Amino acid sequence: MDHFELRDGSLHAEDVALATIADAVGTPTYVYSTATIERHVRVFREGLEGVESGPEGPLIAFAVKANPNKAVLATLAAAGFGADVVSGGELMRARAAGIPANKIVFSGVGKTADEMALALREGIFQFNLESEPEAEMLSEVATTLGLTAPVAFRVNPDVEAGTHAKISTGGSEDKFGVPISRAMAAYARAAILPGLTVQGVAVHIGSQLTDLGPSRAAFSRVGALIAELRAAGHSIATADLGGGLGVPYDPAKPVPPSPAEYGAMVREVTAGWNVRLLFEPGRVIVGNAGVLLTRVIRVKQGETQPFLIVDAAMNDLIRPSLYEAYHAIRAVTPTGAQFTATVVGPICESGDTFAKRRTMDEVKDGDLVAFMTAGAYGATMASTYNSRGLTPEVMVSRHEWAIVRPRQTIESLISADSLPAWLEKETVA
Repeated sequence: MDHFELRDGSLHAEDVALATIADAVGTPTYVYSTATIERHVRVFREGLEGVESGPEGPLIAFAVKANPNKAVLATLAAAGFGADVVSGGELMRARAAGIPANKIVFSGVGKTADEMALALREGIFQFNLESEPEAEMLSEVATTLGLTAPVAFRVNPDVEAGTHAKISTGGSEDKFGVPISRAMAAYARAAILPGLTVQGVAVHIGSQLTDLGPSRAAFSRVGALIAELRAAGHSIATADLGGGLGVPYDPAKPVPPSPAEYGAMVREVTAGWNVRLLFEPGRVIVGNAGVLLTRVIRVKQGETQPFLIVDAAMNDLIRPSLYEAYHAIRAVTPTGAQFTATVVGPICESGDTFAKRRTMDEVKDGDLVAFMTAGAYGATMASTYNSRGLTPEVMVSRHEWAIVRPRQTIESLISADSLPAWLEKETVA
């Protein structure tokens, strides 16, 4: 469920007309609904009720990569969420938004020594290590600083998630994690490295999961590994089950499992583990909470179909081009009429296509259109390709709204470049 609804014939974000935002901010622009984020936080928490997770309860660490906007993170911090980060920049964003360091988990295969030092000084809750060499590096950094790093190994359970190949992370040939067959040796080595405290196990098999079967299989393997590790003398106090729960994009496809269904599976599989559970939801919290608002530049008649050319482009929302992803497309002021069109942006690439031969609300030149379910992996993956400034972001709360990232100007793009001395001389001459 989201809070983007038709009122008096016009699409609103909560109590604010999207047309009002477009007139004030221009297009394209991202619009986020606070009420939707807060609802998804509540539903996800309710889904985990009854999960065995020790006296502190589960740590829900939002996957910052899904949407790192400071206003979004601050909303989640106020709701008690932590953060799952994969870079030093994401760590700094989470801290700046008010997320406590003791609720932050640092994942990712390529942590640098500088990023490790930053996280150690901040005092984060856990490093999710993804290789034995990473453990060696973290040991050196922690020892140099005179600090101790709480760690878990992310294990690769060799479970195919059944999702798009580019967002599947748990197969035997994926770059993530330590193969579960080598986990015992990795833990044995980490246990004797100075500056490390082994405290948990982590797993994450992919994003936009629409079937609980792969997660069940992966978690079952983690449970067996925890028992083996404890038998070998390791104290395992945490189990990070990752994220990846899908959201409904395409109404023609099966509805993904709900947080309640996911929680029921987790309760069953993890019963008796005697650990604190960690979760890394991202898309399921913010996906439906955002739309990309765009305006029709023109409708161009092709050989067999019309092309709907909008002012948003693949640099603003790359998911359709990168993943063949589906986003519902709605007219902001629908007339009730429909037509079939291919929706494209102005980028000089054939891949700048949002939908092919889509039956949708009929629109004309100058009309506003909304790409739905764009709150996750939208603005965060944007670029300045074709010298297009980064799209602004707006947050709505009931009848109020605010720009939470301004539109990047072409002047600021140009001023970020500099000329070498030999070209400066030519320019002056």
